[in-house]
Amino acid sequence: MRNYKILWADDEIDLLKPHIIFLNNKGYEVTPVNSGSDALDTLSNDTFDIVFLDENMPGLTGLETLSQIKENYPSIPVVMITKSEEEHIMEEAIGAKIADYLIKPLNPNQILLSVKKILDNKRLVSEQTNMSYQQEFRTISMDINDQLDFQEWIDIYKKMVYWELRIDETEEKDMAEVLNMQKDEANSEFSEFILDSYESWLNDPNIEKPLLSHRVLKEQVFPLVGQGEPVFLFIIDNLRYDQWNLMEPMISEFYNIESEVPFYSILPTTTAYARNAIFSGMLPDEMAAKHSDLWVGEEEDEGKNNNEKEFLERNLKRSGLNVSFSYNKILQKNQGRQLVSNFNNLMNNDLNAIVYNFVDVLSHARTDMKMIRELAPDESAYRSLTMSWFQHSTLLELLRILSDKKVKVVITTDHGTIRVKKPLKIVGDRNTNTNLRYKVGKNLNVNTKEVFNCKNPDDLHLPRPNVSSSYVFAKKNDFLAYPNNFNYYVNYYKDTFQHGGISLEEMIVPLIHLRPKN
Repeated sequence: MRNYKILWADDEIDLLKPHIIFLNNKGYEVTPVNSGSDALDTLSNDTFDIVFLDENMPGLTGLETLSQIKENYPSIPVVMITKSEEEHIMEEAIGAKIADYLIKPLNPNQILLSVKKILDNKRLVSEQTNMSYQQEFRTISMDINDQLDFQEWIDIYKKMVYWELRIDETEEKDMAEVLNMQKDEANSEFSEFILDSYESWLNDPNIEKPLLSHRVLKEQVFPLVGQGEPVFLFIIDNLRYDQWNLMEPMISEFYNIESEVPFYSILPTTTAYARNAIFSGMLPDEMAAKHSDLWVGEEEDEGKNNNEKEFLERNLKRSGLNVSFSYNKILQKNQGRQLVSNFNNLMNNDLNAIVYNFVDVLSHARTDMKMIRELAPDESAYRSLTMSWFQHSTLLELLRILSDKKVKVVITTDHGTIRVKKPLKIVGDRNTNTNLRYKVGKNLNVNTKEVFNCKNPDDLHLPRPNVSSSYVFAKKNDFLAYPNNFNYYVNYYKDTFQHGGISLEEMIVPLIHLRPKN
């Protein structure tokens, strides 16, 4: 531990000598002064890690001294010490961003706790986090290699996200590489679980199965509609569990979380399939057969998710819900601003479905733009960019406005995304799609041991562009690359965030029911 320097200002500093000796014995270097003015003079000539400031001093008061310290040395943490328990003094001190607030008479351990909390917080948190994860590492590894069901895989994934975010907050991130290796192992086992289970989820009515994309509205949203309160369904494209966990504290300022219902995205884990399945309430082959005027196949060039409003409208009618609804897709800031200004009209609808596409745009921009790659070189920075967007987004603004209303709010996504690392060679004809995590086409040539190879699309309720079409899904953090110009292709796409295949990050996604606190 480094030798921290403490500046302590109190007009009765001589009476505090036992406390100063106690701190000296604990390895802290304490400089005592008798007034606020002396404290400011001392700060101008030396550097300190923390300032203890008595509130009731002659001359410059503690609050006046605090104001000047924050103006001239904003990064130095200040602990206010006072005999007074008056609320307005506490509020002024807290408003001035003090680091802690202690009331006399002081206890030596109380002072030490405050110092450690402020100066040693990161080190202590890092040590405790690393030690705690090491203790749980073995348990998680044993669970991963057990015969887990779909709910247990959700629990494992959420637990690993928890540790990922905890380790992210540590200084050295010593255990990050270990956790990444454990996530790779988990994704390997999870991929095999999906290969064994996914087809039966779609086809066997007698087995227990998770909530899947095409049943989300029927089971989680439609029961709320027409009950006297407007329902707001927010779908944040490409939102992973780790990103949701960082958004949650900001949302929790205004909302209580009534329930959390993780579900599994269908394959392929892309907007064209998974989000259309959410809005239509159907699996892809059924969409293509019954709504051929809305379904856009792989071989067509037009956008694959331009008919979500129509899918939703037909889904509502098929479900016997004769209700008023709106659909909005937010791609740009001005569209979000317009939506916020129009929220009073939204309150007249039974259901409002709002799609925010920023996270998806960010993942694609990170692939295509060098500057975004440099801003988000790893998972932690990628999460940070998502958080920065959310803090300043019209989505958060609209959620704040709605928190004063009598509404029901559901936040979810269509699929997640994974950072790809290992290339797999695949050969296909010129009509094969371009997605890196799944391919659909004729005569696909790939090492079938390394992928989920679906020779019969009917088994997975997927459309057939051609009679001989098959699907190939990448597993874990693999991505599919053509042999032509292979090295360039691999260097360009390695470490980018992709979706469409099989991984915990892509398939297990959050669905949250919120109730406004007001």
